[in-house]
Amino acid sequence: MLDPNVKYLKFKTFLQTYCPHCKNSLNTENKDKKLIHFKSLFKKEPFDLYLSPYLDVFEVETSKPIKEGDIVDDFLCPHCGKSLLHKDINCGECGSPVAEVTVSALSRLITFFLCTKYGCEWHGLTKRDERHIKLKIPRQDMPEQDQTLRVHNFQEVPYGYTTELAQLEAGRCLQCKKPTCVDGCPVNVDIPSFIALIAEGEYGAAAKKIKERNVFPAICGRVCPQESQCESKCILGVKDTPVAIGRLERFVADFERKMDLVEVPVITANTGKGIAVIGSGPGGLTVASDMRQLGYNVTVYEALHETGGVLTYGIPEFRLPKAIVQFEINYLKEMGVRFEMNHVIGNILTIEELLEHFDAIFIGVGAGLPRFMNLQGESLGNIFSANEYLTRMNLMKAYKFPEYDTPKPHGNKVVVVGGGNVAMDCARTAQRTGANEVTIVYRRSRHELPARAEEVHHAEEEGIRFKLLTNPVQYIGTDSNTVKAVECIRMELGEPDASGRRRPVPVKESNFTINCDMAIVAIGTGPNPIIFQSTPDLGLNKWGYIDVNPETNETSIPNVYAGGDIVTGSATVIEAMGAGRIAARAMHEKLSKPNRKKKKVVSKH
Repeated sequence: MLDPNVKYLKFKTFLQTYCPHCKNSLNTENKDKKLIHFKSLFKKEPFDLYLSPYLDVFEVETSKPIKEGDIVDDFLCPHCGKSLLHKDINCGECGSPVAEVTVSALSRLITFFLCTKYGCEWHGLTKRDERHIKLKIPRQDMPEQDQTLRVHNFQEVPYGYTTELAQLEAGRCLQCKKPTCVDGCPVNVDIPSFIALIAEGEYGAAAKKIKERNVFPAICGRVCPQESQCESKCILGVKDTPVAIGRLERFVADFERKMDLVEVPVITANTGKGIAVIGSGPGGLTVASDMRQLGYNVTVYEALHETGGVLTYGIPEFRLPKAIVQFEINYLKEMGVRFEMNHVIGNILTIEELLEHFDAIFIGVGAGLPRFMNLQGESLGNIFSANEYLTRMNLMKAYKFPEYDTPKPHGNKVVVVGGGNVAMDCARTAQRTGANEVTIVYRRSRHELPARAEEVHHAEEEGIRFKLLTNPVQYIGTDSNTVKAVECIRMELGEPDASGRRRPVPVKESNFTINCDMAIVAIGTGPNPIIFQSTPDLGLNKWGYIDVNPETNETSIPNVYAGGDIVTGSATVIEAMGAGRIAARAMHEKLSKPNRKKKKVVSKH
């Protein structure tokens, strides 16, 4: 038993080890505890080195007491008594003597060197051997709430990594010379560098490294589809599961926040120029952050009474706690970004009026116009768009009724139409607010589900039913004009359509009904026309979204930029942030040119 009051020599090693002289195993005693058994020149009794299951992951302590900075005089093989010190090799970090042992790994023997200085964690392995060993470390899962408990609360489902799990996962990163994961990130975060800092235990520094490119890692680490972006490019994923980049991003962001390590940048230069940002979603907030740090006066106009856009009204608490969103908003406020709530641009103020007072404008209003299928009975009572349902539940806190005075939409049997993340959010929210049975109706197969695999997995765990290859054809109402059933038709997959997915084709005479007393339509959204109606010169593309120069995100109106869902249609949080970053860079480059007049910030109530 180790004495907790004594410091011990720390080493790292791997599984079975052998003496390089007599080839006998050094794991001679207490094999179940994985110890290397040594003899010492200066002590009669032997001492042990505790093994770690993986290299570069756990700190392992010997049973030999040692003072801070001391160097062990020698290691002796317990079998042949020969010294294990290597005369011709020194520690690659501190220059101290090193001991040589042979490690059994990957069904072959590998030479491994141990530094003899307390606190030095250097080991000698070829990069190739280290890479092969890292390939054997399994991807680390996040601890989660039990599914039988979480369906009764709105607390976040995954708990996040512990420091031990984070270091173990960070140890899987191969630190590629050409990191393709960075190319998969819409804002090009230096992923290998922040993961290397985690492996070194420098969690605060890792958070700062991410924030050089992504100002909201706590949000992106939770809701971005890393599996189809950065992680899809991870070299480790070719033969195994990729490094859990998103989970590591979340870990360091949470660590920085909880340990009060967040530092608000000091704005040293003031350009005297003003930027108006329309919408406080991820794209708009990214522009606000970037331009404020460059010395511009930034005012964000939000149509609703709370900031955050889709982060606040669209994503449920159990996926993205609102306290985290507000923490990030407060960070921008401390930087000096100004927020004007309850401002519907196109109504209270127009783009033309804003241009009289600001040097540039960014439109980041998202695509919040609900889409329906125009089916018979779609106007029956208790049929909601996903936008209305989630806005009531999230922004207006209906899930906390009567603590908040927004009545919550309720049904005992709920049908959700759609297969994306929004559909999963609606279904899981309905389950948490008292529904006995929730069914997702989706016209394609499971393979084509657009929702994240993690969200589908969580929904299934929570008891959500899936009716795949099924499409609604009409809603059936009661005598009081509320929905009582949805008539559906079975589908089969035909040839691929423009999206590359196989087109669903109705199966004749396959109609059937699903009883329900509430239905939620989550089949996507379109652009809100309010800004367009008051700004006829704003160019639109063939889909009705704002047309921009892809290099700068500038619109057809000079000094007016746009990005996010209002340009691309429904996309991801990080893609909206990437669009905001492009716009901010182009905006700054243009406004940095001389001879531009200063303008006065305006607010109308």
